[in-house]
Amino acid sequence: WSTCSVTRCLLLPTLPVSSFSLSSLSLSPSSLLGLGALASLTAYWLVYRPRPMRPPCDLQAQSVAVDGDPSCRRSALLKDDSLLEFYYDDTRTFYDMFQRGLRIAGDCPCLGYRKPGQPYQWISYTEVAEKARLLGSGLLAKGCQPNPQQFVGIFAPNRPEWVISELGCYTYSMAVVPLYDTLGPEAMVHILNMAEISLVICDREEKAASMLENKEKGVTPTLSCLVLFNDFSDAFVERAKDCEVEVLKLEQLMLGRQNLKDPVVSLSLHRMPPPELLSLPCALLISSLVSSQGSFVIRQEDVSISYLPLAHMFERMIQVVSMFCHGARVGFYQGDISLLMDDIKTLKPTFFPVVPRLLNRIYDKILGSVTSPLRRALLHYAVRRKQAELSSGVVRNNSLWDKLVFNRIQANLGGNLRFVLTASAPISPTVLSFLRATLGCLIFEGYGQTECTAGCTFSMPGDWSAGHVGAPLPCAMVKLVDIPDMNYYAKNGDGEICVQGPSVFRGYLKDAERTSEALDSDGWLHTGDVGQWLPNGTLRIIDRKKHIFKLSQGEYIAPEKIENVYMRCVPVLQVFVHGDSLQSFLIGIVVPDPEVFVDWAKDRGIVGSHEELCQNPDVKKAVLEDMRAVGKEAGLKSFEQVKDLHLHPETFSVANGLLTPTMKSRRADIRRVFQEQISSMYSKTAI
Repeated sequence: WSTCSVTRCLLLPTLPVSSFSLSSLSLSPSSLLGLGALASLTAYWLVYRPRPMRPPCDLQAQSVAVDGDPSCRRSALLKDDSLLEFYYDDTRTFYDMFQRGLRIAGDCPCLGYRKPGQPYQWISYTEVAEKARLLGSGLLAKGCQPNPQQFVGIFAPNRPEWVISELGCYTYSMAVVPLYDTLGPEAMVHILNMAEISLVICDREEKAASMLENKEKGVTPTLSCLVLFNDFSDAFVERAKDCEVEVLKLEQLMLGRQNLKDPVVSLSLHRMPPPELLSLPCALLISSLVSSQGSFVIRQEDVSISYLPLAHMFERMIQVVSMFCHGARVGFYQGDISLLMDDIKTLKPTFFPVVPRLLNRIYDKILGSVTSPLRRALLHYAVRRKQAELSSGVVRNNSLWDKLVFNRIQANLGGNLRFVLTASAPISPTVLSFLRATLGCLIFEGYGQTECTAGCTFSMPGDWSAGHVGAPLPCAMVKLVDIPDMNYYAKNGDGEICVQGPSVFRGYLKDAERTSEALDSDGWLHTGDVGQWLPNGTLRIIDRKKHIFKLSQGEYIAPEKIENVYMRCVPVLQVFVHGDSLQSFLIGIVVPDPEVFVDWAKDRGIVGSHEELCQNPDVKKAVLEDMRAVGKEAGLKSFEQVKDLHLHPETFSVANGLLTPTMKSRRADIRRVFQEQISSMYSKTAI
């Protein structure tokens, strides 16, 4: 077949070749300029178009089964089952990490602080290192020994002196024991005696006075020295002398340069109790996991805001691992949480560690600020467009929607955010997806606990889905084990979360019983959380095995302790206290005592049958007031008190499946039976 034959068969007209010559095209100069502009814009878009983040592994297979057991998994980033212990060979202790940052940054800023209405002032890495050596040398002069068995207490809020004190201890291999107000007096005394602490560093006289009061009572015999950041009165010094306690200003502890001692760094420091000191370098992976993939590199120019308690592992790992190790900066808030947003606007952080409670507040504030239907519709449309980009792996803050809608939101957080890390409690997938769109920065979620050096799982760069806490870090293996009582079985992909690896602690200080409860004979840490493996190899937290949980603000709750208190109320026969890691308060299911309830209500002017009284809102209010009064008398903190309750006329029993044969509450079944009432109370109760 010739070309002409094919043309005739298709009934196409025959056109002369000259019809397509360029010389026949006549375009005006304006048309040519338009085509040139279009070509330029196209080329610019092709070069600078938003590109999706390349994930470091297959996002559909983020973890790998160990020895063919799908319930036990390790990171897909590892070549084999050998876990990664250290990221940098020459960086194995806190001291090593700071020295690495010192080599990078030198005289550049390290620690920042500010006074109200003023800009941040900075202390350089060189100054911090020198002050730490002076402080540590002063500790040696006061009789502290340069070894990991020497414990020094720090009882102060976040401020530069906290970090300098900690580094001063580590420079001479001493161990830091953080103390904080919510421990309570009994726990404080127990810790001081258990660790045989002789020297405590405090911020102000009021806190030092609480230490001195215990000494005066004779319950902390080893305490002999108090060091304060702030000024103190002569009367306090005299009071301390009466019980043989020396009081010093921090500057008095820092001896002159002529008395400096050479650093004494023990490689075993990170293997000693308490848990905060165990396998410290392995937590480097929290930041290094991301940095090593080129997805997010922590730079010397980065800055983080410090406001989460340094007494908790999460904040300390953020500072040491993420910031100091890379020569970056840390700015401290003023100590007043109501001024935090002003501190953030002034500091302009690039790295923002958060807890879900704060993200929930930001989410609520954004939605609450949009009042008109038109603006609300525009906000939600812009969020959907940004979420569409996220689903394709694109994370940016320079889109049209960022400029038109989200610019002010981002400016309220300083305008420079590149990286947000949320941990401590689960976060709602709705809130997480919304803020990933509006803030235009990387937001990761991690999971772990102090006993495994803060983190054991971490969301993978490039995976912007929500509802899970990521895959195991390269320093940890994670497995699920059966919990028959709660009907969770590893073969079904759910069970208690257990962790093994170099980041897991060796035990509790002088407490073999609690150590054996947490660690089994094979070295697996039993977390008490219940998890579920998802098809893509990530972990989802679905329940708690231990009857201890966190509220959204990070406060730990022991519900059985609270229930035992409320059982003292006259009208209460049974009570179930419920909390949720996505909520900031507790609610309760109360079964009134049928023998006394009717008469108790009648004494308050309310008449009715047992069932009728359970439906009466005035009766519920009276029961709640009685419970809260008993709780206050028993010393329950405000966050331990229930804010709402549901009165249920039928007792919990073995027959209805709400009690075990040993008469213990089947907590999971009670939650399931009363899920409607629980959801209703949380939806209508405002704090």
